[in-house]
Amino acid sequence: MDNDSFGESAGHGRPPRDAIKQAVPSAPAPVRTVQLVTGDYLLTVNPVDGSEIELCPPLQTPARPVRHTAAERAEVARAGLPPVPAGPAAPRLPLLERDEPRERLVRLIGQGRSVRLTGPAGSGRTALLDAVAEECADVAPDGVVRLNGLNRTPGELLQELFATVFSAPGQRPDRNALAGFVRDIGAVVILDDLEFGGAALDELLDAAPECAFLLAATPEVAAPSADSPLEEVFLGGLGRATALELLRQVVGRALTEEEANWAGDLWFESEGLPLRFVQAGALLRQCDDLRGDPEAFEDFAPFDAAQGRDVPLPTLGEGAAPAPLLASRLSESARATLRFAVALGGEVPHQAHLPALVGDTHADAALGELMACGLLSPAGPRYRLAAGVLAQLREKGYDEGAAGHAHTAAQHYTWWAGHPSVTPERAVAEADALLASLAGLVPAGDAGYASTAVLLARSAAPAFAAGRHWGAWERALRSGSEAARIAGEVAEDAYFHHELGVLALCTGNLDRARAELEASIGMRGALADRNGTVAGRRTLALVEDRTQGLAPKPETLTTRPEGPQSPPRGVPLALASGAATARLPRTGGDDASPVTQALATGAPDRAPARRFGVLGGTRRNLVAVGAGAVLAVVLGTVVTLGATSGAEEPPAEGVRNGQQTDDGIDDWGTDEPAPAGEPSATPDGKGSTGPSPSASPGTATPSPGASATSTGPAPSTSSSRPATPSRTSRPPTAPTSGPAPSSPTNSPSPSASNPSLPPSPTTTPTGGTTSADGSPTTPLDPA
Repeated sequence: MDNDSFGESAGHGRPPRDAIKQAVPSAPAPVRTVQLVTGDYLLTVNPVDGSEIELCPPLQTPARPVRHTAAERAEVARAGLPPVPAGPAAPRLPLLERDEPRERLVRLIGQGRSVRLTGPAGSGRTALLDAVAEECADVAPDGVVRLNGLNRTPGELLQELFATVFSAPGQRPDRNALAGFVRDIGAVVILDDLEFGGAALDELLDAAPECAFLLAATPEVAAPSADSPLEEVFLGGLGRATALELLRQVVGRALTEEEANWAGDLWFESEGLPLRFVQAGALLRQCDDLRGDPEAFEDFAPFDAAQGRDVPLPTLGEGAAPAPLLASRLSESARATLRFAVALGGEVPHQAHLPALVGDTHADAALGELMACGLLSPAGPRYRLAAGVLAQLREKGYDEGAAGHAHTAAQHYTWWAGHPSVTPERAVAEADALLASLAGLVPAGDAGYASTAVLLARSAAPAFAAGRHWGAWERALRSGSEAARIAGEVAEDAYFHHELGVLALCTGNLDRARAELEASIGMRGALADRNGTVAGRRTLALVEDRTQGLAPKPETLTTRPEGPQSPPRGVPLALASGAATARLPRTGGDDASPVTQALATGAPDRAPARRFGVLGGTRRNLVAVGAGAVLAVVLGTVVTLGATSGAEEPPAEGVRNGQQTDDGIDDWGTDEPAPAGEPSATPDGKGSTGPSPSASPGTATPSPGASATSTGPAPSTSSSRPATPSRTSRPPTAPTSGPAPSSPTNSPSPSASNPSLPPSPTTTPTGGTTSADGSPTTPLDPA
């Protein structure tokens, strides 16, 4: 990862320091929303009102992930390495006295065995892993995957393993789908800085049975379980002669007798750890530079100018803890970088950020100085302070003003993470430094620092979510929520609770999701935040549906039905089909349908939805069903009236005055008796004008006009066309002695002109009609 990948290297539009302190752009940045598919959810990351989540529509189901090609794997591997420091390339040190463990590791990996390499910090575990990775490049079909376990859980490591092997743009598999993909991966997984053991480690190994793991950890990490299949390899320090040879190669010259004796004492004290001799070599190089440059000698306080060019060797204590002495002889930019690293808990910002943080256009060269002195060590795609350096610098006062440095870093990262040119992937690569900035501000308890932490969390959390690093997303949200409470920013705290609820829903923790969303809704309701409250209630309804088992199963969302396609969710299609599986059941002793009750009261009935998958979604699905039913009633009325011509004719035989006619299928698309309040046909074909005895007082099926009033505006019509009267509200017509009307079979059939309507009834000998299932009913109203 080069400097230009972060968009603010020297000469590429780096903002001035004053602008960074403002942390607010002069013009409002465009709101960037990103959609991700996780499981059967469609997640829309919305930085303003909060992320939105819904069941993924069938047409937006992503394609199945495919494996990266060899070229793509190489590019992914290159992006996962730390950046090359600016300046001249440092020579690569040889791997001394490691042939035997290297050959053993390669042999075990070639046999498909998993190994845990245990060694103290500074023993050269990372260098040994690099050598093994080069020799095992062609062992597995999916190649070598390099991961870093620092601040990572087993689930996060499995997600990173999946993202390294598979190409899946716009989606993050849930736990079940992830297990299926990872189970088929065959790779050599080299995991450095492992931080867990026991059952968590067993979970990681069992999830990828076709992978050979090479794990590196310190002795302080929990051991594997007793029945773990891991092979154990222990890594110790170097021998005395090898340690002196390493020191000679670092210095680049032969050692004097005094230096050799000093190195021997250092070997005994450090137990031969390679890192100590790399740092000791840097001390000797600095002494050589001081002896050859008198002007440089006068710039450093630890020495007295009266001593001339006679620079003594460091003491044994300075050799055992060399970080403060090494730092005192570096440039001012390098020392400032160390202060930022101490303030961030050991995390070193990317070298492209150093000019803006330090205030020096050439500060990116500080990374090379620190690497040459052995003060940094690689950790995945970034650098951290080497083992023991953080504690040594804190003892010498490098943590003074740490909160101020963390505040400066937070202001810079707030501007950077929210910049339109910064992609979520780039924000994820710098996630550890951003989270360290938050961690440095929140414990301070200062309201001003807490407000800055809130801004950083609001800027970084959506980027982490869109970049599919949900572990960083959760940590940013929790830090932001705590900072918002300290600063008294209730609206921001409500946003963080909403996001935590969405995250819990995505990961299947429904109880946590309900608690977070209810807290957010309460806060936003108190603030009269209408948009935020609506978003929270919509998400909470989905949580309730999931809890009660009402939400459709994933297979119902990905399988497209045969025949004509309906709008999303398929509700109108189910109603128009007239199938028995799409009927709306009645509940209790009330004959009114649940949709009618929902339209009348505004509260949907959830009980019937358990029996029908088409109604198993959120509350708005029921509203959509009601709207579809009302539309079917209106269309049926229009078609019936349009099929007749001329003036109004007398009612047909068997139809009483003022009676509503029935075409054999009720307005809900079923052949059951009509709901309460509608006339039903008698067995002799003559209808009854009275309501059903089982109808409750005050309950009646609303007319199309009334239903449209309760659910929203009716379908638009031409302004020059008079409104179509309702069939139930037509005034009764006085009987006449004129000729009997013609048989209904001579009238145009609605089904003849529109195949999607129910089949036409046939005339019965008694003057009535027979429905599609053979039950007698009344003839069509000629009017």
